[in-house]
Amino acid sequence: MCRTAAERALAAELDTVRPDRTGAYAAGLPGARAAVLTRLWRGLVHEPFPWIAARTAEGEGVTLRLSDGRRLRGPRSDPWATAASVTGLRLDGVRYDHPAELVAALGVPGGGRLAAELDHSVASMALSRTAPRPAGPPVHPWDWEQRETDGHPYHPGCRSRPGFSVAEQLAYAPEHRPVVSLLLAPVEGAAVSGAWPRDLRDGSAVLIPVHPWQAAHVLAGRGGQNGPGGSVGALRPGPDGHPLLSLRTLDLGDGGGQGDLGGLGGLGGNTHVKTALTARLTSTVRDISAYTVTHAVATSDFLERLVPRLDGRLHITRTLAAAGARTADLAVLLRESPQVHADPAAGEQVVPVAALPGLLAGYARGERLDRVTEFARLALGVCLELLDLGVALEAHGQNLLAVVDAEGRTRRLVYRDLADIRISPARLARHGVPAPALSGRLLNDDPVALRRKVLGSAVTGALGPLAGDAATLGTVLEAATRDLAPTPDLHALRTEPLPAKALTLMRLEPGGGDLWTELPHP
Repeated sequence: MCRTAAERALAAELDTVRPDRTGAYAAGLPGARAAVLTRLWRGLVHEPFPWIAARTAEGEGVTLRLSDGRRLRGPRSDPWATAASVTGLRLDGVRYDHPAELVAALGVPGGGRLAAELDHSVASMALSRTAPRPAGPPVHPWDWEQRETDGHPYHPGCRSRPGFSVAEQLAYAPEHRPVVSLLLAPVEGAAVSGAWPRDLRDGSAVLIPVHPWQAAHVLAGRGGQNGPGGSVGALRPGPDGHPLLSLRTLDLGDGGGQGDLGGLGGLGGNTHVKTALTARLTSTVRDISAYTVTHAVATSDFLERLVPRLDGRLHITRTLAAAGARTADLAVLLRESPQVHADPAAGEQVVPVAALPGLLAGYARGERLDRVTEFARLALGVCLELLDLGVALEAHGQNLLAVVDAEGRTRRLVYRDLADIRISPARLARHGVPAPALSGRLLNDDPVALRRKVLGSAVTGALGPLAGDAATLGTVLEAATRDLAPTPDLHALRTEPLPAKALTLMRLEPGGGDLWTELPHP
């Protein structure tokens, strides 16, 4: 039953708003604790914590000797495994089966904050798992995105949603399959890039779509005030949308809603709206910087000109427009839907890589391995070829999508969300490609940073979870890379330890930036 503060608080809220789910929630807590504890143990075994003095493998277990002399013992940790396999760890002989209680007992710097996040992650995962499983195959373009309940397969804060009540998780989280009614903020003097839709203007004011959580918790009371981007008018009803894997990004579906905008000038079902959400989900506060608003369309235009070199193997979801009030908490991106790159008449559908395990689950092991290897060969070939040209994609399971046929085979790839790619002017110049008219953090010539971006997402963020364990991933990588064009980046992939974000360490460090570890090559 409920043991921690977050578990009890969520249970009390759930008993008020959805009492029919309280039994399923309580029953799901042990499994959620094990799932988050498995992710935490992976981090403790494989990330460079300054307070871990030594790691020793003994038989089927691993012992961590802490700098204060205590010992933490648990099972061997496969850094590529996705199954919840850790049900308890022993700290100086005392058994802990809840990740938040373990971190509190460790007493390390930053541990109080991390323990609270893990407590919330467990409770929210148990809540997510109460969502009824959909019957039958997906019907709508957003269905595959809404079938995933557990979040990031390696991040212990995979379901931490601080600031979200139970009612708000049920109303906005994709696994609960809600319809979310966006609001519109009229902004005078807004920054705009791209062709902003006519139906999202009111005279000289730009109407910026706002997530209702953001409106209630961040923008409340701002209407009628002057801000960095000019005056902000009172919020008004906007279109309805369906939340995707990224909770703050919504598919407009038919574009309908409570307001007067109807289909937003015909954008409707071909448009995704990425809203600003000033909440920390996993490692990052999900707002939208003024830099992104300024550079989003130009970055998209550059990639659209470059990807034809890949002979149709990769499509980019175009950024149609961006707007903001020159503040990170009131901004939005309008993107093309990935679905425009599939042919439904031919039985094709577009599936986020994070959802591919669900699509392939019905195949026999050999057939499934064939399809994973085909996907890996295509994905690594595209990512490494583009990296050699000078563009590093962050192609993890959420940003990278597969166009699959009726037999589950990947035919093409689609990439969305260009906010965190990196572009190397030096590499572009070697291939005679003019650098785009961009500046700032998108540009980077450091080969280590570029490889981390690609390999730390394509391998440790997409292929690792798809393979599910080290042995399978090793088999897939060997077969998928055998015939790829030789480049220094491919050599690094095949021979060097693989970079991965130190996801647990990042939540203990106050800086908030990316930290890295190296995982043994599978």
